[in-house]
Amino acid sequence: MLVLLGIGVVVLGFVLRANPLLVVMAAALTTGLTAAWTPDADVQTMYAAALATLAAFGKAFNDNRYVSLVWCVLLAIGLLERAGLQERARTLIGKVRGATVGRVLWVYLLVRQIAAALGLTSLGGHPQMVRPLVAPMAEGAAETHYGELPDRERFLIRSHAAAADNIGLFFGEDIFIAIASILLIKGFLEQNGIIVEPLQLSVWAIPTAIAALAIHSVRLWMLDAGLKRALRAPRPAAAGAEAAQ
Repeated sequence: MLVLLGIGVVVLGFVLRANPLLVVMAAALTTGLTAAWTPDADVQTMYAAALATLAAFGKAFNDNRYVSLVWCVLLAIGLLERAGLQERARTLIGKVRGATVGRVLWVYLLVRQIAAALGLTSLGGHPQMVRPLVAPMAEGAAETHYGELPDRERFLIRSHAAAADNIGLFFGEDIFIAIASILLIKGFLEQNGIIVEPLQLSVWAIPTAIAALAIHSVRLWMLDAGLKRALRAPRPAAAGAEAAQ
């Protein structure tokens, strides 16, 4: 059970808002060391466990060197944002009078889930789609109806934009037969004596994806209703001024 301390390190690190990369490294080292620890373990054994954990990190990085291309994407997105990409997204969605936060995010959720089901998992994402486009468009839709947004509602909209991406990808990708998660599930089941075909797993992922889409659609509708109540209600300061008058 000691290996579960790694989860505690992750939770504590995110609560303290520490650097995510350092949090993940600390959690991995914690898990590796606790897995090797025994009541009679000596310093040399623990040192070897630490080296093995670091070696696993190095091997993963070496096997996936192409991830360095992500930095090129981030640089390109940063330049676009500096050139006014977010402002243009807000302006564009502001011209659509029927757009609301929930509707904008629902369209993105649907597109993200369908694209993931077709294997196009890189079509969205937080750095390349949510931050520069989806979140500003959702905020722009809210500003069109309610004006300047308080920080609480602005952060709420951003968190729902990130959630739409996560849910669309997570429940959509398992429908694609050649995705890594399907192969992982197939391999795990075969190790435990359960033989299944990837097509069977993909087919059974469809009801789950439909249910996730329906449930999150309701959540987005509730988000619209909640924003309407919160932003059309009088602010505490304004209410106090009216009472004083």
